[in-house]
Amino acid sequence: MASKPPKSDPVQDAPQVAEPKHAAAGLPAIGHTLRIAQQQMGVRRTALTLLRVNQKDGFDCPGCAWPEPEHRHTAEFCENGAKAVAEEATLRRVTPDFFAAHPVSDLAGRSGYWLGQQGRITHPMYLPEGADHYQPIGWDRAFDIVAEELAALGSPDEALFYTSGRTSNEAAFLYQLFARELGTNNLPDCSNMCHESSGSALNETIGIGKGSVLLEDLYKADLIIVAGQNPGTNHPRMLSALEKAKAGGARIITVNPLPEAGMERFKNPQTPQGMVKGAALTDLFLQIRIGGDQALFRLLNKLILDTEGAVDETFVAEHTHGFEDFAEAARAADWDETLTATGLTRDSIDEALKMVLASKRTIVCWAMGLTQHKHSVPTIREVVNFLLLRGNIGRPGAGVCPVRGHSNVQGDRTMGIFERPAPAFLDALEKEFGFTAPREHGYDVVGAIRALRDGDAKVFFAMGGNFVSASPDTDVTEAAMRRARLTVHVSTKLNRSHVVTGARALILPTLGRTERDLQGSGEQFVTVEDSMGMVHASRGRLEPASPHLLSEPAIVARLARRVLGEASTTPWEEFEKDYAAVRDRIARVIPGFQDFNARVADPAGFALPHAPRDERRFPTATGKANFTAAPVEHPELPEGRLLLQTLRSHDQYNTTIYGLDDRYRGIKNGRRVVLVNPDDARELKIADGSYVDLVGEWKDGVERRAPGFRVVHYPTARGCAAAYYPETNVLVPLDSTADTSNTPASKSVVVRLEQSAAD
Repeated sequence: MASKPPKSDPVQDAPQVAEPKHAAAGLPAIGHTLRIAQQQMGVRRTALTLLRVNQKDGFDCPGCAWPEPEHRHTAEFCENGAKAVAEEATLRRVTPDFFAAHPVSDLAGRSGYWLGQQGRITHPMYLPEGADHYQPIGWDRAFDIVAEELAALGSPDEALFYTSGRTSNEAAFLYQLFARELGTNNLPDCSNMCHESSGSALNETIGIGKGSVLLEDLYKADLIIVAGQNPGTNHPRMLSALEKAKAGGARIITVNPLPEAGMERFKNPQTPQGMVKGAALTDLFLQIRIGGDQALFRLLNKLILDTEGAVDETFVAEHTHGFEDFAEAARAADWDETLTATGLTRDSIDEALKMVLASKRTIVCWAMGLTQHKHSVPTIREVVNFLLLRGNIGRPGAGVCPVRGHSNVQGDRTMGIFERPAPAFLDALEKEFGFTAPREHGYDVVGAIRALRDGDAKVFFAMGGNFVSASPDTDVTEAAMRRARLTVHVSTKLNRSHVVTGARALILPTLGRTERDLQGSGEQFVTVEDSMGMVHASRGRLEPASPHLLSEPAIVARLARRVLGEASTTPWEEFEKDYAAVRDRIARVIPGFQDFNARVADPAGFALPHAPRDERRFPTATGKANFTAAPVEHPELPEGRLLLQTLRSHDQYNTTIYGLDDRYRGIKNGRRVVLVNPDDARELKIADGSYVDLVGEWKDGVERRAPGFRVVHYPTARGCAAAYYPETNVLVPLDSTADTSNTPASKSVVVRLEQSAAD
């Protein structure tokens, strides 16, 4: 039997703390996986479901976007992937009776963890204006309400269409098509908050905003640099790939403010030897100060330039532009400034340089530790400079590897979920569907919140996700959402966004990845694109959680038919009936998807073209890969302050909280903790176990406060601290964003610690 959801919120502000772990996975991971899965799904359902995760005839994990290997293990999933599957395939249900028993005012006081643990939503639900209870509603009436509110707008640009990363390619394509037929490019998505800095930097420097490596490149690399990333929690299956790379002779440099158990030692649960002994992954740990990565790579570039024969001069001459300006800036890099910015020693940087120079094939992997700073875009440009210098793009076993989060976040962007679409994409849409696409750029996430706040947007429609908890400046975001005329969320489970509503609100329950999708032409499958540009099919097998659910493509198609009416000649009914018809249109609109239906029939999927990787062709404005020469930046830290990064616990994926433990960091039964270096704590006279308020300090005297965090003495980099989001999103002002990409600067928050009133 599956366990019952908690009736009351567990206490989260009295965490227990033990020593952090120095190895990831192994027997504890197996035990925790099975315990969580059986609590949610029961024994039989657990076995039937987990054995289909990431299999060629199964469904894509709704967690991270790490690619599947060609030869897959029977258990091709990780601990956190199993948690994601268990929460979707849970036997727990949120019925109309639940909403009758719980007014919105009650639900708004619950934690995100408690809300998520209640189970799958079974019926469309409607919150009328002035009401305090959601009530069941029919699908037709729900679409009527959306149509009424959209028709009442002064302009289509007063509507916002948000997308989370787990939406399928087919649903995402239909969603953006509907928004653009309606007349707006307001398509903010979760990429705006996470990897937009990567796309901005890579588009400018190599001409395509995606990574340039495939999974097999990791196995061919001599050196892999993992910067600003914690694979052991956020992309655990990456550890298997790193283990295989190490077995093939690769060396690994880890660049991170925190030591992370997964990068120290990986106990592979798929092999007996791995379970017992494990593999040490990191050869050199550079415990960098938060935000010092640009300075590190700039100095490495200077040292490469100063080393005779280290530069791949043929590659630079034939394939790059801007070398002289870059080289002048790089040669000016200063050792003292770099040591201050990074907190590293000269010896450790010299050791890193030796490993770099010994490598003929180098890959740099990164995640949000690099993308969520004010200077994130120039930081990633500097990483590209570093790789270009030695010809490490367009070479097997080498390249850029931004590791995306949610399972189809990259595919959503490929399908056109973007507020600033390329003219060529809009031209193709117009030619295929016979309408005039809007050309004015729309709102990204930060712009969408401002528009709601200022009354310039009145309808908010979310295809998945938890926008309120994922966004920065929590109080401002929630106040902005409450100004909307209508908020709509296509969801599988409850989250905070369902209780921070506009004047009216709808919850539209949808099928999950694990569930069978039957439409008019028979059983359907959808497709996804992983973090390395591989596209493959995903087929759910479980019976739907409720007969009242619709698939995401069906929701979009029916909504479009109701809103656009006879003015649209798009065959929405055909698209709902047969997703192959959607894929045929994708094939005619989006480059790289020719013969989509035929190619995706291959169980292994197919790779999208990538000109820099495939042919060393760089589709930039100059026709070559671009070196850049931005000034070196790093966060300034006033005396008595710390530099805070927001991060996930191990019992968490994005804003979904699976439990209240962070096993690898030694935290149990609590989330309101702040990790502080013991030497910094002593200087600040802050005892381990004391409670503090985190006060974020920004320019112009702007402050934000997050109260009641337990101090945990932890081996962070000096001057740095860490705490979990979404609890700390309140500390990040809406206007504190990365230059160029406009991504919230959640990884470099200047804070002071004040004794909490609760201490």
